[in-house]
Amino acid sequence: MATAASADKHWSSGLGFILATTGAAVGLGNLWRFSFLAGENGGGAFVLIYIACVFLIGMPIMLAELALGRSGGGSAVHSIHALIAKTGTNRGWQIIGGLSIFIPFVGIAYYSVVGGWTVDYAVHSLLGRVASADSGVAGARFDTMLASPWRLLIAHSLFMLGVMMVLIRGVQGGIEALSRLLMPALFVMLAGLMAYALITGDAARALSFLFSPDWSAVTGKTVILAAGQAFFSLAIGVGIMITYGAYVPNTISLGRSVAIIAMVDTVVALMAGLAIFPLVFAQGLDPAGGPGLIFVTLPTAFGQMSGGVVVGAIFFILLFFAAFTTGIGTLEPVVAWISERRGMSRTKGTIIAGSAAWAVGIAALLSFNIWQDFHPFNAVPGFVGKGIFDTMDFAIASVLLPFNGFLIALFTGWIVVPLVRGKLGLGPFLETLWIWTLRIIIPLAILLIALWK
Repeated sequence: MATAASADKHWSSGLGFILATTGAAVGLGNLWRFSFLAGENGGGAFVLIYIACVFLIGMPIMLAELALGRSGGGSAVHSIHALIAKTGTNRGWQIIGGLSIFIPFVGIAYYSVVGGWTVDYAVHSLLGRVASADSGVAGARFDTMLASPWRLLIAHSLFMLGVMMVLIRGVQGGIEALSRLLMPALFVMLAGLMAYALITGDAARALSFLFSPDWSAVTGKTVILAAGQAFFSLAIGVGIMITYGAYVPNTISLGRSVAIIAMVDTVVALMAGLAIFPLVFAQGLDPAGGPGLIFVTLPTAFGQMSGGVVVGAIFFILLFFAAFTTGIGTLEPVVAWISERRGMSRTKGTIIAGSAAWAVGIAALLSFNIWQDFHPFNAVPGFVGKGIFDTMDFAIASVLLPFNGFLIALFTGWIVVPLVRGKLGLGPFLETLWIWTLRIIIPLAILLIALWK
């Protein structure tokens, strides 16, 4: 069987691997969720707890996924199947492979809809149509976009088509080449926006909002939120890292790479907060989290400041870059599996995977307009009142991702360790700590998060 990690399908260098993997991890959640959570949950106290969660939960699972991919040598399904055969363990663990295809398939279907929003706003910001000094106008513009199925469909289609065009070109010629271009551009634009915001905006209030430690605001819920953010920010449990791990040559240290990726991901989240909140506070606006911050509050801030049209255009192009690299990483596990399983060319596999996800995404975008009153699982606890888009998001982000991460930790920690011991670029102490973190700490942490919810 041809595998996804055949000789012509691997990262050309450690830098290419790190840029591609960082691109998959750095997404919209870094820009609109992390900073708000920090500001509302103890500022610097939350940041410290988050960093601890990155070390204790995020990095160990990411390392586990990459190790599974490199040891298995193929798509998520192939890799888990191969490792089951090598270890002689129960075939029930194959559920990890199945989830690592299903999760990214559903994930890219609805993520592409949101990615389409970034396409729409990037284009219109270049035309000077986004920035508005009136929050009512900015809000109405966002509502108008959501109410138009055709407008959402066009944007969703353009986003998915772009993702497919990159993946057709392969690992080095597509994913890695684009990451080498977009990730440095993203960092430069973000650094420029951050400097501009700190100089022209209310830097003092933004720094206080993000970093002043307020330990009195820290509760059990704060720890749960920090752990959840660490889990999702690094794109673990999706299947991306297993697939990307299959493309990593044995000469590259996985341990060092994971440390760099986690550090860059966290720095980007902090930089985003320092690029956004000084501008928001300078205009006396509400730093609400989520899409409203990005698509309503910020356009209002841009409209009220000198040079806001140009700054807004740069910001929404940056937002598109972040969404696009994550979209590429999310569809890749599905493409790798289809191409591998059917023995077809990468082009055909990409067209099939992308077209199927695009079709499912149409149902998600219709939940904002024509099907807004349709709640498919209204009788199921946790899904009450949720439309198709919110149902997909809740099922993936709140149920399947933690569950898959839980299984990956146990499978790697208790079953696969003999195959990867001494091959991760870790010293004896760190390797032992990693193993027992996977075996005990992470499963307990995920169970506590599930029980809290």
